[in-house]
This record gives sequence, C-alpha cells and structure tokens, in this order.
Amino acid sequence: MIAFLGMYDPPPLRAANDRFWQAIRAQLDNGPARLTRDGDVWDIWTAPDLLLAQTCGYPYRARLHGQVQLVGTPDYGLEGCPPGHYHSVLIVNADSPAERPEDLSGRVFAYNEPLSQSGWAAPMTHLTGRVRFGRLLQTGAHAASARAVAEGRAEAAALDALTWDLLREHDPVAGRLRVLERTAPTPGLPYITAKGRDAAAVAAAIRAAISGLDAADRTALHLKGLADIPSAAYLAIPSPAGPHEYPA
Repeated sequence: MIAFLGMYDPPPLRAANDRFWQAIRAQLDNGPARLTRDGDVWDIWTAPDLLLAQTCGYPYRARLHGQVQLVGTPDYGLEGCPPGHYHSVLIVNADSPAERPEDLSGRVFAYNEPLSQSGWAAPMTHLTGRVRFGRLLQTGAHAASARAVAEGRAEAAALDALTWDLLREHDPVAGRLRVLERTAPTPGLPYITAKGRDAAAVAAAIRAAISGLDAADRTALHLKGLADIPSAAYLAIPSPAGPHEYPA
C-alpha cells in the first residue's frame, strides 16, 4: 500500500508529517509503515494499492476524476478562504517597481508546472485580458519559482497561499519577495484513495488524527480539519489554455 503527503512536505515539516501519518495509520489499523517520498506522482496517484495521497485540483479534474475517489480536503484556515479552499498569491521581487499586474506585461512569468491549479490555472484565469507575459519559465516547483523571482530570472510567479505561508516561516527567500495580488479562492488540494477502498473510513481516520495531533504539529502543518468538497466543485473550476498555447 502507498501513503503520500508530499504536496506540503518540505524538510522542516517531514517529522510532523510522519507523525500525522502514524496517527492516521493507527486509526485505520492498516497501511504502510512509512510515507512514500519518491517516485512519479502520477504513478502514485493512480496506483491500485493507493491508500492515501494528496493531489492538486487541476490534475484531479484533468485526469484523475473517475480513476480515484475523493476522501476530503484539508482545511488550512487560510485567511479570506472558506474551509478547504485556498488561493494563489502573485509575487514579485521586493524591489520590483510593479504596482499592479498590468505592469508585468511583456515580462517573464515563472510557473511550476502546466497542471498546477495555483501555479498556472488560477493566475492565468485571474489575469486573462489584463496581462500578456513576454516569456514563460517552467521551474518544476513553487519554491523554485519563488527563487527565480528573487534572483531576477523572472519578474513574477504565482504560489499557493499555504506554500507562501510556509516559505515565510521556513525559507529566507520569502524576505526578498512581496505579494502583488491574490486570486479568488478555489477548492484546495484534496486527499484521494484508490477506487474500491473505503473512502469514508479513511476520512474518519484523518479527522480523528487531526483532532489528536499534538498542538505543535497541528500548528506546523496548519491543519484545522477536513472539509467535504464534492467532485462537481473541482470539475467546475475553469481550465485555461496551457503554456504551450500561450500567445507569444
């Protein structure tokens, strides 16, 4: 069996995530002894022996819908967002003269990957008709996008709000950046399990584990609870054209 909590698992949080998984496993009285932290995420998400994983809303609506079951969506208590929702922050260098997104037209935009809701879909939907970037830079990770902006290799990037909070807590790079604008909230990164598994039992185990977590771990992971967001809410989110279709 596979358990994967790699969407918010930077080195400073790994011990807390390990304890969170052990609490879930104890509630289930089942599951792998350790979290998976390597391998291709698509192989993990679609594995027939997947017990628990966290994915992104865009991969879910684009490819995973119908192949997996939704378990629930963690609520991180993000300001300005309903339970289980998040938004993206459009970041620029702290010394950037940009005062509004329109000032970024013709400049370089860094994004983590094409099927990222917070790094690509949300900002492209938010900025349609307002900004036309001159060049796109794919970085492979939100933290890498933040560094590209801090180092001047890109003028802007979009990060999900929890990643931004974690960078501010654990990574000095955040001090070289500032938020220019925020997108509208959308459903957050859901937990999934393989078809045929008891998704309700997994959800109950997660809720009990969150409630039983040490306060320090719950604070470190920003976990407030588990929200029930229907599949239809994820499927209704707009999917903009991908980077390869972005007008040159």
